[in-house]
Amino acid sequence: MSTPIPSSPSPYAWHPLLLLLLLALWLATLGNLPFWAALWRLQQTEGGIPALTGLSLGLLLLALNVVVLSILVWPRWRRASGLLLLVMAAAASYFMNAYGVVIDASMLRNALATDVREVRDLLAGGMLVALLLGVLLPGWWWWRQPVRGVPTRRLIAQQLGLGGLALLMVFLLGWASFQDLASLVRNHKPLRYMVNPYNSVYALARNVAGSTSKIQQPLQAIGEDAVLIGQGRHEPAQSPLIVLVVGETARAANFGLAGYSRDTTPRLRELQARGHLVYFDEVTSCGTNTEDSVPCMFSHLGREAFVASRARYENLLDVLQRAGLAVLWLDNQSGCKGMCDRLPNANTSRLNLPDVCQGGECLDEVMLRELPGHLARLDPARRARGTVVVLHQMGSHGPAYHKRAPAALKAFQPECTQAALQTCARDHIVNAYDNTIRYTDHFLAELTVWLQAQSRPTAMLYVSDHGESLGEKGLYLHGMPFAMAPREQIHVPMLLWVSGPMQTRLSLDLACLKSGSKQPLSHDHLFHTMLSLAQVRTQVHDPKRDVLDDCQPQPSPRG
Repeated sequence: MSTPIPSSPSPYAWHPLLLLLLLALWLATLGNLPFWAALWRLQQTEGGIPALTGLSLGLLLLALNVVVLSILVWPRWRRASGLLLLVMAAAASYFMNAYGVVIDASMLRNALATDVREVRDLLAGGMLVALLLGVLLPGWWWWRQPVRGVPTRRLIAQQLGLGGLALLMVFLLGWASFQDLASLVRNHKPLRYMVNPYNSVYALARNVAGSTSKIQQPLQAIGEDAVLIGQGRHEPAQSPLIVLVVGETARAANFGLAGYSRDTTPRLRELQARGHLVYFDEVTSCGTNTEDSVPCMFSHLGREAFVASRARYENLLDVLQRAGLAVLWLDNQSGCKGMCDRLPNANTSRLNLPDVCQGGECLDEVMLRELPGHLARLDPARRARGTVVVLHQMGSHGPAYHKRAPAALKAFQPECTQAALQTCARDHIVNAYDNTIRYTDHFLAELTVWLQAQSRPTAMLYVSDHGESLGEKGLYLHGMPFAMAPREQIHVPMLLWVSGPMQTRLSLDLACLKSGSKQPLSHDHLFHTMLSLAQVRTQVHDPKRDVLDDCQPQPSPRG
């Protein structure tokens, strides 16, 4: 900033401060359309927002923008910084408006972990329109405007003086309307995550700080005393095989076994009728997106301690592997979120199998095709003790629900085939989503057929990572902050199928398990239940969080 900006020969050159004010005004108004729309809906439904409060809020946001831009936007990088702010505001506005989400740390973390397939699904025509109107047109205008040359020292004094006046206005407006604004934000928490571009900046800062802090922490071992129990009573050929299926975006509200009006789980219902399957009615997820839920559900800490902890711990699969079991992770989605980093793993989503793969992604049945070959490549000594497999589904991942099931299994028509869900009739969205649950029913049933054909004891535990909103209260997809998430995003299906030989091996009373299946459970129970199912003894096991504990005798020491 030591050299003055050259004077423009154009008689219509803008003073730098006037351009700064125009950018602040754009961000406060058109750049925050979802925020103002949310306030308008509150006014229409509750009548609780006086016009004066809305005006004060608008002026407060404008003044805050002027303060921030006065500090950050200077002539040398005016074009680039303005364009970046337009992109942030337009992208966040589109997703908030289209899917009813808000931009917080977990939503941004989930977005940053999104793979190419998911990005492709989200880039609907509406996104292109939003970028055209919110970035390309104003960005083109912003980039081409001539700027009047102002001596550097004078510009610094003027710009910082403007920022100081705006800061004074922020304090005065905040003081004058504090009670009304505090009540508004307290009673309507989503609003605090809707103000552009501060929501994105805050979310990014939280993620960078959190990631940096965790990376610097050493990985702490857990379950170092883990051993297998009852091993001496069985031949290696009778070593158990347990499959944990991590579902994707399946909500309990649309699961047939949960009492849904549609029979979206006919084959699982047949298994339940035969007495080998138990469905758990009241299960709550760790989070509202994959990036949060998967690491949490494999943790020994439980949700509250996991969220509060800044330490890095090993997970369930590390403990199972330490006990001597063969452990394998097969993924048909965007990755294991660090849970499989220290064990054999493979991704099936980009294989080229024409009958189950198309357009750069594969249906979940591809994992059943690949499973036997990957099992055969595991350490024979470990397989002789037992095997645990994790299958991570693509499941019901939106918004392109219509891609998640083959045509032959789509029982509900017509279905929404648009990524911009808000452009579809709601019953068409539900049809497409229910078809994904019907396909998950097929996938799980086929898995049990394969497990039943094995000569050894087998079991399958299925639980979804989080739920989904299908237009209720204007919300679509998932990812709302947990504290304000609707039930549809955190109430998830969970079920256990156990073969006859496995029931005998575990001395498991399924009738007892079924009698307690309506008790409230959560992802907090997964770690400890899987240890019990795999017959691993360790001090980190918590019987109170073990779903099986009350329905089987206490295990004997390893024989």
